[in-house]
Amino acid sequence: MPDYLLDTTAIIDYLRDKGGVPELLERLCMEGGLLCCCPINIVEVYAGMKDKEKNVTDEFLNSLKCYETTAGIGILAGELKRKYAKTGITLSTADVLIAATAIKHHLTLVTNNAAHFPHERLAMLSYER
Repeated sequence: MPDYLLDTTAIIDYLRDKGGVPELLERLCMEGGLLCCCPINIVEVYAGMKDKEKNVTDEFLNSLKCYETTAGIGILAGELKRKYAKTGITLSTADVLIAATAIKHHLTLVTNNAAHFPHERLAMLSYER
């Protein structure tokens, strides 16, 4: 069973009970998957968090395994960003860091923004709202 890196949208959809994401994540856990995040997710979630959501957000984020952003992840993210820029595709720094974290740690990325992650080495579980 793979472990899962949650994209920021998946975390927000879980917290706001959208698109069946709470049920999806519960199923992944029941099947033996570990849910994970990275510091980039935390930055993005906190930046858009409503004050009244802080406690439940902290509780959920603390329940996830958090993979640190390392120099190796930074290098891979830079290589991905440069590779796609050469083909005319502009990817956000946050998205390539999230993708690089998933690739480096052999995690499946859970997202509803598959178009943000065109990386062939990235395992992805895409959902729709």
